[in-house]
Amino acid sequence: MTAVPSSAPPSLRLAQRMSRMKPSAVREILKVAERPDVLSFAGGLPAPELFPVEAIAQAHAEVFAEEGRAALQYSTTEGYGPLREWIAAWLGGHGQRVSADGVLITNGSQQGIELVAKVMLDPGDLVVVESPSYLAALQTFSGYEVSFLVAGSDDDGMRVDELERLCAARKPKLIYLVPNFQNPKGTTLSLERRRALVRFAQHHRILILEDDPYGELRFRGEHLPSLASLDDEGVVVGLGSFSKVLAPGLRIGWMVAPREVQRAATVVKQAADLHTATVAQRATARLLSRFDFQGHLAHLRGVYGERCEAMLGALERHMPAGTRWTRPDGGMFVWAELPAGLNADTLFPLALEKRVAFVPGTSFFAAEPRHEFMRLNFSNRPPELLEEGMRRLGAVIASRRA
Repeated sequence: MTAVPSSAPPSLRLAQRMSRMKPSAVREILKVAERPDVLSFAGGLPAPELFPVEAIAQAHAEVFAEEGRAALQYSTTEGYGPLREWIAAWLGGHGQRVSADGVLITNGSQQGIELVAKVMLDPGDLVVVESPSYLAALQTFSGYEVSFLVAGSDDDGMRVDELERLCAARKPKLIYLVPNFQNPKGTTLSLERRRALVRFAQHHRILILEDDPYGELRFRGEHLPSLASLDDEGVVVGLGSFSKVLAPGLRIGWMVAPREVQRAATVVKQAADLHTATVAQRATARLLSRFDFQGHLAHLRGVYGERCEAMLGALERHMPAGTRWTRPDGGMFVWAELPAGLNADTLFPLALEKRVAFVPGTSFFAAEPRHEFMRLNFSNRPPELLEEGMRRLGAVIASRRA
């Protein structure tokens, strides 16, 4: 790629920096993996057969019939009032104290990550992330020329003790994590660590970005309070989304943040896109006002729980000795570690030859990449295809090991 001169507009330099980053390789992997002849576990996809298509269609039809002109007009950057009220009430039911005025509607939670980065980060700032971490967040932060402090993680999520050691000498601007059923590992931050992390951030006045698109997809164990609900000093920005629980095509997410951050994010969003699509906001609000959302969530949890168990069982039956994997209590992903000496990047094209695909774990690491991991998505395949896919993948791994 031709170098962009230092005199070029900042947006052009930003685009080139982002185009050089590791997630671009993942996009190419996903394009190949989603071929119709490939049994893919690569994408982070909810099950399309579980989208409430008829209810969403009916809500849109009613919006056009009853409020079409308003729905097709410009709107406020903060978002549609009744939808913000519903989200505030929903969060309140989970122990988070927030009013409708404190909710900013975004284009999925991904836009929330971008808005916080744009508002908070300058070149050279320090951002704490988990190892591994959500790759699209790493891409976003890297575009703002930050440096990463990387805290390890285990089955109980981010190692807060490591975070404290990392921050002893250098104070970060932001701590980013996915506390529930993390992407890519599927692990969950324990209650003890949630409390310790919030206390640490409050004491040192460091902002936490809590990205929680999977929190409602718990199919095993007890619900844990959000970091935002544990915070009474305004150090947590909370992001949520309907992408995993209704449909990603709606592009409806939200942000709840300390007042100064929320105000700045609103100004930045206004400059970027004016507002999230009015039709989708109004239709989502209408849907939620009469839709059995709790029943829908219970159905999602049941199906995803069954599929997760099917994948875990298939891994037990078909993976060669030395392969290890996480056991999530919710969400959409299993994180697998290959037997010693194997490389997921070199394994991928061999798996593709057998018409099975995964995402190599390399791009999920902010620091030194590791090549022995792969991310597997279980939400988008029925049990019989999960069984067949793990059989194919296990055979590829076994042949490579031999």
